[in-house]
Amino acid sequence: MSNYLEITHLKQEFPFRAFLNDGWAITYPHFHKEIEIIHTKKGKVNIGVGQKLIELAEGETYFFPSGQPHYFLASPDSERCVFQFDLLMFDEVNLRRPEDPTLFALFEQGEPLSRNWPADFAKRMTDLLLALFSAQEQDTTGERFRIIALLHLLVADFYRELPSKKERVSITQPAAVKYQETLDQLNVVFDLIENHYQESLTLEEVAKEVGFSPYYFTRFFKKNTGQTFGQFLTDYRVNQAKFILASEKIPMVEVAEKAGFASVKTFHHVFKEAVGISPLKYQKNILKG
Repeated sequence: MSNYLEITHLKQEFPFRAFLNDGWAITYPHFHKEIEIIHTKKGKVNIGVGQKLIELAEGETYFFPSGQPHYFLASPDSERCVFQFDLLMFDEVNLRRPEDPTLFALFEQGEPLSRNWPADFAKRMTDLLLALFSAQEQDTTGERFRIIALLHLLVADFYRELPSKKERVSITQPAAVKYQETLDQLNVVFDLIENHYQESLTLEEVAKEVGFSPYYFTRFFKKNTGQTFGQFLTDYRVNQAKFILASEKIPMVEVAEKAGFASVKTFHHVFKEAVGISPLKYQKNILKG
């Protein structure tokens, strides 16, 4: 099973869960179709998203829309509450007005970091999340109704007060995770990338493993991820490099090799083109930040 495309094992009849992670829990780059909300209960939490590393202070919240790649670095002496839920929990057809954005668009376009929210709105969301976590822990008669009620309050307030995000980050197209057959086929691809990204991995080889012609696979992959296979593989390697740079102090030639680049020169060029700064400067910015 690919760690990049994470299939979250939520109960089909009630696709919601909340749990606590300590700061030593490292999570490699991945994405999933469920919405994920992180609330820092204690200390500071370091998360990687898009082109940057974000440090969440105690009491702050961050959410990942469906399909948003992200990862967590070791954050000693910290605890984070994690909430995951499927948007299919909501009766969107009957509850959303025609002029309102879809639930997917609401989370995709909204500002994910609570420090950029109005103070009273951020406080209200914190109270809702803590109430959700408490309801999940109790697991008594009627608690699922309470969880549903709290989730509806959260979404209702998001519609009314969530500001638009200041900058856009790459979102995987929802079609990539809409149907089980497509999900299974993509997971074969992601497994290959995860296990062989350090090697010379060609489109033809991957297409053959999935049972597609190179032409059909090219169209299939672009339609369901919004990227070409080459772009996706490069982004994956860059994300691996960012994770390595943020968590290990090793020579750049080793970073390049571990991230799957043919040479340190290629690594430097591709990384700078994708991120905007050199790998060394990226690492220095993280370490001093």
